[in-house]
Amino acid sequence: MNTLIAQPWFWPALGVIVGLPLALLLLNELHGVLARRGSSYTKPVALLRNWVLPACAVYLLIAQLEQADVDATWSKIAATAFGFLIMLLLLSGANAALFGTARAGSWRERLPGIFIDLGRLALIILGVGLLLSWVWGANIGGLIAAVGVTSIVIGLAVQTAVGPVIAGLLLLFEQPFRIGDWLNTSAAKGRVVEVNWRAAHIDTGNGIQIVPNAMLATGSFTNLSRVQGAAYQAAAELAFGPDDPPGAVAAALMTVAAGLPTRLANSPAKVVALGEARYKVSVPIASPADEGRTKALLLHRAWYAAQRAGLHLDEANPDPDAAAAYVDAAVHRVAAALGLGSEAAAAMSTASRQLLYAEGEIIQQVNSVPDAVSFITAGSVEMIVYAEDGRELSLGHLGVGDYIGGTSLTRQRMITGVVALTDTTIVSVPRDAMNAVVQGNARLARQIGDVIEMRRKAATDALAEAAAGVR
Repeated sequence: MNTLIAQPWFWPALGVIVGLPLALLLLNELHGVLARRGSSYTKPVALLRNWVLPACAVYLLIAQLEQADVDATWSKIAATAFGFLIMLLLLSGANAALFGTARAGSWRERLPGIFIDLGRLALIILGVGLLLSWVWGANIGGLIAAVGVTSIVIGLAVQTAVGPVIAGLLLLFEQPFRIGDWLNTSAAKGRVVEVNWRAAHIDTGNGIQIVPNAMLATGSFTNLSRVQGAAYQAAAELAFGPDDPPGAVAAALMTVAAGLPTRLANSPAKVVALGEARYKVSVPIASPADEGRTKALLLHRAWYAAQRAGLHLDEANPDPDAAAAYVDAAVHRVAAALGLGSEAAAAMSTASRQLLYAEGEIIQQVNSVPDAVSFITAGSVEMIVYAEDGRELSLGHLGVGDYIGGTSLTRQRMITGVVALTDTTIVSVPRDAMNAVVQGNARLARQIGDVIEMRRKAATDALAEAAAGVR
């Protein structure tokens, strides 16, 4: 027994046989705990368990061949592999310690991955050189000198080509933009979808524009996603007639901007007079991605708002005689459908107005008291009501020949709203004119009252059903 213990290979072999399983068991439990916590040290522990310790065991066993009269090349190979794995373990541990727990906004979190990869490559090359020197006895001094001289020569030869690459790397280190940001550059405007060491890939909406990092580093660009205010502003300039009252113009444009579906709910729009009958409208939106749609809707609805307010957008000069003729013809058709005579039609036509609404515009606000009875002469609308949780509930559609605003005659507040489904034209008959007609026609008064009650009941039932569904 003493002879066996005295053998030089006994204790290393015993350490491998007993210590390796125990160490693997402990590391396996540690790896499970770290994995459940999402720790950045999970990979280093896995590397230690799966590669470093087995390689160490193999090296200890093969190293015993040096005691025998056998070529020890295999021992050097095992030592080289073990040393290389030790380097990888140290690099993985350093990466987890430095960058795995980096706080948002810190230099460690902002450091581009390419710099980390280059540093890791340099350390691996240095480590391999040291292994060749320590294990194999190689003289690497001459190799280092040759590589240094070669690098200087190559650097001088390709400095023109390498310069932009270095500028791009410095841009990545500064990180003035990130994936998902919207950029406005001299080459393209769009959302950044990819950034690498050479170029930024920008989705312009009509394809991917490849913009070299060197161009961004040496030029100027605007990061549209980084704003100082509460939100990104979609802005448009509009010109009106010189005789249009500025207050009326600003009120009409504010109404349009406030009703845009892309506007942020808690951020007000702004209308600024620029002089010479020009106005700038700024609408807060969530992202530059909504800018195009917002401006298109704003310009589209501004035309209809200008028509309703009697303003002259782009100095347009609508024909009042044509509008009056349209109103007169429409009112007589409405009067005939309601069974009214020519005198009632004439009384309604005198004070009526033609109003135009764009698709999606609100014609009647929820919980408002209308000041006129409006007859739909073109297009279609939707009646809506809002549940307690803010959901919009549809009560049905109305088309040509239908009317809204019947509660203007009873001075009641409507719990429903009306939204234009398409570009819609209505003829609005003021309360006083319509009331005079209804007072002389009991049948029409009952008909309007029945419609009011029917719509109110539909709204009440929809709200009750929505509340029951929530509960």
